[in-house]
Amino acid sequence: MTPITSNTTVRRWARFAWHYVEMVIAMFAGMIILGFAQSAAGLDFTYQNDPEIASLLMAFNMSVGMAAWMRFRGHRWPVTLEMCGAMFVPLVPCFPLLWLGLIDGGALMLVSHVAMFPAMLAVMLMRLDEYAGCAR
Repeated sequence: MTPITSNTTVRRWARFAWHYVEMVIAMFAGMIILGFAQSAAGLDFTYQNDPEIASLLMAFNMSVGMAAWMRFRGHRWPVTLEMCGAMFVPLVPCFPLLWLGLIDGGALMLVSHVAMFPAMLAVMLMRLDEYAGCAR
């Protein structure tokens, strides 16, 4: 491998990693901003009393922030919506566990939030060129 190829590869993976970090920041921004708006509107769903609604709203809030950033970065809608789907996918196996009483609302929140990160990474790795380069 020539030094130029090595340098290019390092830059590519650095862009990939930075893009991942940017999307996580955008997710948290969406969660915080829309969470405050939700509370101001009186929509205070808790994981103890309304775990399904609370987790769906949280995934939605995170998706909005991330989608806004991805669109700003120049990603197409199909790719953006695919990434938003990664926010909801962890809920699919968690809801039946909740309904069967195997986990409670707190565990639902923890497991689904932790699982979102590898789900995002899987989507990103699936479209490496999209996320390691500049979408524009």
